[in-house]
Amino acid sequence: EVQLVESGGGLVQPGGSLTLSCAASGFTFENYAMSWYRQTPGAGLEWVGTTSHPYGTTYAGSVKGRFTISRDNAKSTLYLQLNSLTTADTGMYYCSNNDGSTRGQGTQVTVSS
Repeated sequence: EVQLVESGGGLVQPGGSLTLSCAASGFTFENYAMSWYRQTPGAGLEWVGTTSHPYGTTYAGSVKGRFTISRDNAKSTLYLQLNSLTTADTGMYYCSNNDGSTRGQGTQVTVSS
């Protein structure tokens, strides 16, 4: 059974940083492209970025240059480093091993002063 457990969210001031983690199990992590998605207030599920081998990492335009996706295949863990956060980044963040239809419970990121 695929399990994805996101963590690391919290309340941060504008301009701040957070690191999210996603612990994966139930599938061969290193063989999968992994993605982050987010659901912001009043909006649908938004793709944030994807990391895969050998294609590298791609990002949505709204986060490019501010967010960084990385992975530790030995630990079956995906990371999302969020920098220069704005209030528009507030939302529930999810990791997924597909198009977002399989994801964990999410971790809440709130950017507020």
